[in-house]
Amino acid sequence: MNFDLAAMGAKPRYNLLTALVVPRPIAWVTSRNASGQLNVAPFSFFNLMSGNPPVLCLGVGARDGIPKDTARNILETSDFVVNLVSEACLPAMNATAIDFPPQVDEAQEAGLALEDCIHIDVPRLAISPVALECRLMQAVPFGVGRNILIADILSAHVRNDAVLNAERGHIDAFALEMVGRMHGGGWYARARDGFRLPRLKEEDWRSQASVQSPEQGTLPD
Repeated sequence: MNFDLAAMGAKPRYNLLTALVVPRPIAWVTSRNASGQLNVAPFSFFNLMSGNPPVLCLGVGARDGIPKDTARNILETSDFVVNLVSEACLPAMNATAIDFPPQVDEAQEAGLALEDCIHIDVPRLAISPVALECRLMQAVPFGVGRNILIADILSAHVRNDAVLNAERGHIDAFALEMVGRMHGGGWYARARDGFRLPRLKEEDWRSQASVQSPEQGTLPD
């Protein structure tokens, strides 16, 4: 079945796309406004875009045509933290997804302990197994009040038990017990069901293809 996105309403289109691009990693963002007010909110329109230089992108929507607190804070101060979400984080993460008024401290509401970052004056969430200190490089506005925020990753805090080899940057990703966002109705996925598929070199691929392909120009007996 083909879906003509231009002909669809906003909500059905959102339902469709968020059920197709799955699972989506969750950016649990801590940010401050220019007055120092802390905000904590989760977003699943997010991903790593480059390793060299280290860059991530965060898509932040709007509420009634007005940018959400997270986008306003980042546009004001540039600095923020992407805290990644493990299974243990889910209850608190879900609480911070509530549409609280701007003056409400979501970290306090959810009982979240905070820890200082190294390069920026925004705290990270102690419960998160991974926290990425970020600084805004570019904001791309689109739609009404929506923004794609492109950020430089300054530093990565990783829970010690998941570090296999710090010098080589090797991490036990399964030990992090991450979760990803699925489709509507509050569905999530656990990053436990992993499998390994080694990357092929061209000579391996061509050798494999020659073994599997029948000889050309011959007829069966």
